[in-house]
Amino acid sequence: MIFFKNKYRFSSSIIFKHALFWLCVFLYFMFSSNITNFSGGYIQLFHSTIKILIPQVITAYTCLFILVPKFLNTKKTELFIIWLVFLLIAMYAFYLFLHVYLYEPKYIQCYSEIAKTYAEKTYFQRLINFSTFLSKSIKFLTPATLLLMASFYKNQRTLLILNEQKKTAELTALKHQLNPHFLFNTLNNLYTLALKKSDQTPEVIERLSDILDYMLYRCNDTFVSLQKEIELIENYLSLEKVRYGKRVQISFEKNITRDVKIAPLLLLTFIENSFKHGVSQELKEAIIKINISLKNNQIIFIIENSKPNVSLDKSNNNCIGLKNIKKQLELIYLDNFFLDINNTAKFYTVTLKLLAK
Repeated sequence: MIFFKNKYRFSSSIIFKHALFWLCVFLYFMFSSNITNFSGGYIQLFHSTIKILIPQVITAYTCLFILVPKFLNTKKTELFIIWLVFLLIAMYAFYLFLHVYLYEPKYIQCYSEIAKTYAEKTYFQRLINFSTFLSKSIKFLTPATLLLMASFYKNQRTLLILNEQKKTAELTALKHQLNPHFLFNTLNNLYTLALKKSDQTPEVIERLSDILDYMLYRCNDTFVSLQKEIELIENYLSLEKVRYGKRVQISFEKNITRDVKIAPLLLLTFIENSFKHGVSQELKEAIIKINISLKNNQIIFIIENSKPNVSLDKSNNNCIGLKNIKKQLELIYLDNFFLDINNTAKFYTVTLKLLAK
């Protein structure tokens, strides 16, 4: 009994649903049967239905609570089949017991001549009748099959909900990893300007304020406006231009004919990596080329950055941002994206194609 409560936790609502199910099964047998075949009237029909319903209930819950969890769910299919056959034999024997020793003596006088001839057979003779066993087994299994299908559907729905919750939690965790990573780099920019007492410091603070406002309050949905993401990128590029000045040559081309939806902060991570690995270590002039276009309902993002002659950081492919972005793409876009990273001697190029939302 403890096993039953802990493992299945039948609430009052579930008990009610199961009771309603069996009431429907009972009524189906009552109203689908031809009353003219029961000269004893509805009392005989009631007893005839009960003697088939009891084995059905036992079969259903034995399968639902014992055979399926113990054997089928653990991939012991052969043992499941063997025990199911034993169960059906036992239920057939039990059904015959109810029929021969309880039902038949009460209603033998209501039998037709053919039925009376069949009633002359012994219990054992009826027990070894395979065709009757097969037909009764189908009746025993029908409600069990319906309950198992309902249970499977419910489990699939629960699994789907859990997967969605897990996906949301993973995305939230990834964003929480991404935001501090970005903010750390941006605050470093502001710190450098503050040390220099630059007149551009107020502009940087304003740009940073816009970025923080967007990241904290306006990009919490799964998909956001691509135009808003472009504005975020433009703010970020403005900050980096202030920081690096003539050390970086930036080209940003946009060919967006209409506003579409995109997962937030995806593109910014690649741009951030370009500055981190392509500009910060370059002693001369670095080059960054960014192109965002929309073709055939597909967002195409291409970013290319020059590589310094001597790189102090060899972890381009292992940085936190890039790992997060790959994980987010898999969670959000599934198979509806294309990511190509081309790492040559002089340039690092990323091509990302996404299905527009």
